[in-house]
Amino acid sequence: MSPAEALSLIGRGADEIIKPEELEARLKLGRPLRVKAGFDPTAPDLHLGHTVLLNKMRHFQDLGHQVIFLIGDFTGMIGDPSGKNVTRKPLTRDEVLANAQTYADQVYKVLDREKTELRFNSEWFGQMTAADMIRLAAQHTVARMLERDDFAKRYAAQQSIAIHEFLYPLVQGYDSVALKADVELGGTDQKFNLLMGRGLQEHHGQPPQIVLTMPLLEGLDGVAKMSKSLGNYIGISEPAIDIVTKTMKIGDELMWRWIDLLSFEIGVADATALKAEVATGGLNPRDVKLRLARELAVRFHDAAAAELAIAGWHAVVRGEGDTSLLPLQDVAVPVEGLRIGALLTAAGITPSNSEAGRKLKERAVKVDGAVVEDPNQVFQPGFEGVLQVGKRNFARVRLVQAG
Repeated sequence: MSPAEALSLIGRGADEIIKPEELEARLKLGRPLRVKAGFDPTAPDLHLGHTVLLNKMRHFQDLGHQVIFLIGDFTGMIGDPSGKNVTRKPLTRDEVLANAQTYADQVYKVLDREKTELRFNSEWFGQMTAADMIRLAAQHTVARMLERDDFAKRYAAQQSIAIHEFLYPLVQGYDSVALKADVELGGTDQKFNLLMGRGLQEHHGQPPQIVLTMPLLEGLDGVAKMSKSLGNYIGISEPAIDIVTKTMKIGDELMWRWIDLLSFEIGVADATALKAEVATGGLNPRDVKLRLARELAVRFHDAAAAELAIAGWHAVVRGEGDTSLLPLQDVAVPVEGLRIGALLTAAGITPSNSEAGRKLKERAVKVDGAVVEDPNQVFQPGFEGVLQVGKRNFARVRLVQAG
């Protein structure tokens, strides 16, 4: 690629680049840049929100640069305070190591294993003495730390801030010194920490890294940041059918943002053309969404699994094909069975029995394609079929006797 094309790819979907002129100059050096992104192993599984940074790392790899996937096994034991209004519970060493292994197993679904430098920040922090840490802590003042938005809010609200939380930005910044990073990637909530890296590198006589922040991906609801705690996420280890069906549930406007942040196959020019075609009515947004869903299912599984998932989705939503292609989910029910509303909730299709009751009154509930209106209809162990609420929520279930 030309420098202009490389900058366009690097900038795609980015929230901010600090500083773009430095990035352009660094790209002209004629050597692979060292591009770092750190991940604290605070949970064992990754979701699509995490892959926003991984995708940008892959862009750098495709341009011939060296990416460093840094697992914060040391910082994970501090607990990242970013965006938190309470002190975060530090992880134990065993929890960190278990989660780190899971991360390492998953990231290569996006990154090129041969072009990825996998590092742990305990490599250098594990060698630091107490005196070394005190010298690092001397690099910034409490007043400067309180400039950080989340710390400032907690201080103003008289909520506690533990001393060790002030160490987190310094420790993350020092990672860049240890790795001699040219570029560091992070979410918009990490900007303070990323800039800390620039300052510490200058202090240690290194050229300051370019900071590239990426937006936080909205979840399935299109409002809140994708999060397991909110249930609005797609895990990259989920079955292909779940990746497809959940992707198909997102709103049409959110679809374009997801394409911008998650798609490799739909480039900027392609997305612009598709958006124009949808706006004029020449293309159904559903078909664009289906293209994205297929791409994600292929990436995290394979082409065969993706096609089976797409076929299953068509069978239920469009009545085209064999619903037996859908994976079978066992649902435990008592020997006397469950009424339809309770069954929908037990299968995870509706959030509550009351919501299931509302959907029954709206004639939005189907079993094997037939509308069900009777709230007293009971399904007993041994039943197997497709439960559906609306067009987008469905599951093929087999009822087994509980206990």
